[in-house]
Amino acid sequence: QVQLVESGGGSVQAGGSLRLSCAASATFFSIYVMAWYRQAPGKQRELVAGITSGGVTNYADSVKGRFTISKDGAKNTVYLQMNSLKAEDTAIYYCNADVRGRGWRPGDYWGQGTQVTVFS
Repeated sequence: QVQLVESGGGSVQAGGSLRLSCAASATFFSIYVMAWYRQAPGKQRELVAGITSGGVTNYADSVKGRFTISKDGAKNTVYLQMNSLKAEDTAIYYCNADVRGRGWRPGDYWGQGTQVTVFS
């Protein structure tokens, strides 16, 4: 079992920045991929960014150059730095952990979600 606790969501004006954090109860040695997904109203959940145990990253085209995913192994925490936020980034953001080696597909464990609202 892996428990994920997110923090850092909120409301920000377009062009601003937010940093999301996700603390995992398991050590990163047992997790292949940590990722952030988001779901906007009326839309499917989509991968935003992911990072493997080896540090390889993957980003949705819509956030490349604006968002950065990183991790702190000592704290078992993954971060999503979001810059140059746009209204279309508004969504609930979910942390996800894969312990089975599923590549970039969603893992079995999800956080509770944190709301990000970008207003113009």
